Amino acid sequence: MNKIEVSREILGKRYVFETGELAKQANGSILARCGDTAVLITAVCDEVGRENIDFFPLTVNYVEKTFAAGKIPGGFIKREGKFSEHEVLLSRLIDRAIRPRFPEGFKNETQIMATVFSLENINKPDILALNGASLALSISNIPFGEPIGAVRVILVNDKFIINPSFEEEQSAAINLFVAGSDNALVMVEGESKEATESQIIEALKLAHDSIRDFIKLQKELIAQINPQKISFEPSKFDEDLKSKIREQFLSEIDKSIFISKKLERRSSLKSLKSLIQQSYPDSDIAAIFEEIVDERVREFIVKDKKRIDGRNPENIRDINCQISLFNRVHGSGLFTRGETQAFVTATLGTGEDEQFVDSLNGEAYKRFMLHYNFPPFSVGEVGALRAPGRREIGHGNLAERAINAVLPSAEEFPYTIRIVSEVLESNGSSSMATVCGGTLALMDAGVPISSPVAGIAMGLIVEGDKYVVLSDILGDEDHLGDMDFKVAGTSKGVTAIQMDIKISELTFEIIEKALAQAREGRLYILGKMAETISSPKTELSQYAPRFATFSVNPDKIRDIIGPSGKNIKAIIEITGAKIDIEDNGYVKIFAANAEKLEQTKNIILNIVKEYKEGDVCKGKVVKILDFGAIVEFGPNSSGLLHISEIDNQRTNKVTDIINIGDEVEVKIIKVERDGKLKLSRKALL
Repeated sequence: MNKIEVSREILGKRYVFETGELAKQANGSILARCGDTAVLITAVCDEVGRENIDFFPLTVNYVEKTFAAGKIPGGFIKREGKFSEHEVLLSRLIDRAIRPRFPEGFKNETQIMATVFSLENINKPDILALNGASLALSISNIPFGEPIGAVRVILVNDKFIINPSFEEEQSAAINLFVAGSDNALVMVEGESKEATESQIIEALKLAHDSIRDFIKLQKELIAQINPQKISFEPSKFDEDLKSKIREQFLSEIDKSIFISKKLERRSSLKSLKSLIQQSYPDSDIAAIFEEIVDERVREFIVKDKKRIDGRNPENIRDINCQISLFNRVHGSGLFTRGETQAFVTATLGTGEDEQFVDSLNGEAYKRFMLHYNFPPFSVGEVGALRAPGRREIGHGNLAERAINAVLPSAEEFPYTIRIVSEVLESNGSSSMATVCGGTLALMDAGVPISSPVAGIAMGLIVEGDKYVVLSDILGDEDHLGDMDFKVAGTSKGVTAIQMDIKISELTFEIIEKALAQAREGRLYILGKMAETISSPKTELSQYAPRFATFSVNPDKIRDIIGPSGKNIKAIIEITGAKIDIEDNGYVKIFAANAEKLEQTKNIILNIVKEYKEGDVCKGKVVKILDFGAIVEFGPNSSGLLHISEIDNQRTNKVTDIINIGDEVEVKIIKVERDGKLKLSRKALL
């Protein structure tokens, strides 16, 4: 194939998609460019489908090569290693957007790779990667629905910007990554600083208008390729057998469906499936049985507004909140909602605990981290413990962004903050339970957050022209439903949002209803949390490090540090404190307790203190002279106590009154032009 290229200017930027020159052995490949940013996206799938699996084996890998930014990898090995958190999160974004576009029952192992080959600091590669993935699949022989487009929309100074630069994104009040088809949206991921639901809708509608421009550009290239797709026919059920099973076992199926406890319900359904398999031993019952169960649950929700656990669509499960579960933990919260439970802790650290992040667009330090763990016992299973998987990284990042909007600034609260969520029980939306538990833990730790944050997962059932939006979905409702829409925020507005759908597209009417219903649920949950703790504690845990900040004359910094760091090392050795001094004289001290903090602060203030006549000081005699003694007030502050100023009576010999090591209280009677101090003990007698 010869090189084919299409381009279009969208909102002042020229986007170029080309194929036919690079990676020609892939089923489909696209080089996507905007300015000096370029991403190669490839799509490959096996010729035959995998057997004995009940899922679509799709893998998406977004990869950033350091050569793209003219950098050499750090570390000893000097080559790219495991995926960074940023790469994992973007891989998940692409996966969630394209997965619903594959035909039901397609089992051919498929892999999408998006590799950043060139990067500038203006045009971001994420938009190119997702648009390129859609196009690579569309021009290949892999079965794929209508193409989708993607944009990022931000709000800065009350102005919406589509596909912003790295710099513009830093000050965004709303930041959403949006994917959609010509007719509707298919995926949303983002965060905001307590934006209203109407602002979110406005951003999504604006994003959708630009998405259509990217789809038009893709279709130009698809028309020139005219790809021939792999013939694929999904396996069909034996409808006669399905009718027989429904007629014979429907009452038992319904009875099992409405067992409220998850494990009991699944056990009952499993036993019933085994019974049916005994009645029809030569048939493939599992898939038929699962479809009947899913159909019945959906029928009850749409027709009777009745859910598995007996709730109506808007109801929230029972909520229980606890704090301060363990004394040594700086802050903790236990959030239980139905059969979902998260134990979340907040730990406070110093500047040395910040996370160093080395990415293609520069180096940075993170002072807030949220880590989400999902052990197998939380769903009653046995499993190996490994490093956090993509799901754990994604859920943790969503919760982190939800809470980040309400954290105090580093100037107001200069701690490094780490939240850890241990999911102890899961039956739907443990990430949103993490948001709620994280808020409880922060308030218990005394972190001055601006507002409490809660999260809720919304679901959807669509049957024909009817639909029902579900609040606080169960795990089974997520599995058989058409949408997983997570919304987190405060009483004022939204702080994080994540939407995935399993149907081909989602209308704005449904999105608006889901956001409005989510707000009602969020306010209810915030009310329940407030019954346990409504605002941050005013005192930190006795085991949390204490801090103090103050400013000194920048010219005095060298006195604090001392020759070769002698003075500051001595302070740290005496007090055990951590001291950070900025070039402008801003000092931050972290100490194990209030006593050590005050000791450290006093030592530093004594070092930098500028003495004047009349000051009374306590010091130590460090040297005896024939005509007096040298009294030291700190590492760099001392003065001369003349023999005539030692006592009211005549002193013939200094050591008759004072000796080396004695602590004496003296008054400064003169400050020489060169800064030398003259002292008097006599003046205080």
